[in-house]
Amino acid sequence: MLWPMIAIVLGFAGIAVLGILAVRVFVEVRRLARQVGATSERIQRASEDLERAAVPLASSTHLHKRR
Repeated sequence: MLWPMIAIVLGFAGIAVLGILAVRVFVEVRRLARQVGATSERIQRASEDLERAAVPLASSTHLHKRR
């Protein structure tokens, strides 16, 4: 009767450890998703700034080619 009880306790402990690890992975994935979202917004703002900065440069280059 001792061995089946030990097996049940070890099985429960294993499932508990897996549950704790699953929660930790879930928390880290949510944190990573927030970071990816913030980085995506920063990249979008930077690309818009670059586009705005490139327009005058492109138009001045176009004017220089006409001469």
